Amino acid sequence: MTRLDNVVAHLAHPPLPTPTHRRGSTLPPHRLPHLPGQVAIPERARTPGPSALERFNHAPADTARQALLTCLRSLRWAHRLTDHRPYPDLDALLAASDEAAYDLTAADLAEALAGETLPALPPDTYGVAHTALNAAHAAYEARFGHVFVISLNASRPDELLDRALEAIRSRLANDPEEERAVVAEELRHLARERLTSHLRGAGNCAIP
Repeated sequence: MTRLDNVVAHLAHPPLPTPTHRRGSTLPPHRLPHLPGQVAIPERARTPGPSALERFNHAPADTARQALLTCLRSLRWAHRLTDHRPYPDLDALLAASDEAAYDLTAADLAEALAGETLPALPPDTYGVAHTALNAAHAAYEARFGHVFVISLNASRPDELLDRALEAIRSRLANDPEEERAVVAEELRHLARERLTSHLRGAGNCAIP
């Protein structure tokens, strides 16, 4: 090959440039996480226990009645609610409670009233207020022969004393028959409130 042929070949196929530095990897190597010999498996979700209503529905009859008596101390009322179990929901139980309360006789009401106490006042209520309430209650009991009961569930704590005193003084004007009807209604409300409070989680009606 002549020198001219070499020049032509060089122009047609120029040599690749010699790299001036070594090219490294542009991406980091893929690293698999360390896998231990045993892999932790999440615990199975805890199965919720029976609700308060379910426990009431399936409790022995004597146990259910004793629990109900902490809500309203009437054997007739407690027997009725126990005998009509099971209840599908709280509304059904409250409807049965109302129906049983409406059927209470004068003797049943007296029995229920014997298990009631004065409405609780806030712990910071001053002494004069307790004295006023005790005096009003003494007048009420002297007239009607039983403890004064009232549902104060809808009242704010700072209104409890005023509402109780106002109600006692107002109801002192009732004749015994009128007051018995008021008492029956208040007891019905109290029974509903206590049942509801417990079955929704924080009541004093001790259904096991």
